[in-house]
Amino acid sequence: MNEMPHILVVDDHREIRAAVTRYLEKNGMRATAAQDAAEMDAKLATGHFDLIVLDVMMPGEDGLSVCRRLSGEGGIPILMLTALGQDTDRIVGLEIGADDYLPKPFNPRELLARIKAILRRTDHSEPLAGRLAGKTVRFAQWVLDSDRRVLIDGTGQETALTGADFKLLTVLLERARLVLSRDQLMDLTAGRRAPPLDRTIDNQISRLRRKIEQDPMQPRLIITVRNGGYSLAADVEVMDG
Repeated sequence: MNEMPHILVVDDHREIRAAVTRYLEKNGMRATAAQDAAEMDAKLATGHFDLIVLDVMMPGEDGLSVCRRLSGEGGIPILMLTALGQDTDRIVGLEIGADDYLPKPFNPRELLARIKAILRRTDHSEPLAGRLAGKTVRFAQWVLDSDRRVLIDGTGQETALTGADFKLLTVLLERARLVLSRDQLMDLTAGRRAPPLDRTIDNQISRLRRKIEQDPMQPRLIITVRNGGYSLAADVEVMDG
């Protein structure tokens, strides 16, 4: 990115807020801290931020509720901090629109690497849509407007996509009818390898299926290939925007 990215760190633990903001600032980023959702909203109203580091467990409005609310607005990328072993929080967070997660306690270098990976995907100098940037894409009964990051069905109804959903869909569209493994999808969407037993890609596929499949329990567009991965089973027509 051309300017220092501005990160909003939302965590009710003062020590964690202070440590994370210091570390990010030492590594070429601007960082602002908020202790809860109310303070976060106040800072969002008066400043520009490139990413939110958001703790799940907070007093008042919790991180999952915040993530759901902000993702519905199609806004800032979110990296969620979850308690170690709280797989449910992690899965729900990804399902409602978080771009990535990191369990506590975490290595600051890992947090920085995750933040940089998300920023690379959302930086306008490296469009989230890749080769589809500025294009309109037809597949099955859908039209994808890549500039606005919305899906349009046959009746003209629009469905907004989160950053993570949009990236996953464009990766599949660019490689229609190819079988992509979970590791390949993780690398293409997040720029990292999936740790053992990681279900991030499966959860993101499930979330995307709920948006584009007539019956998400019997998918016809994003199919599961046994011992292979996933494939977009549709012809794709790319037009200029």
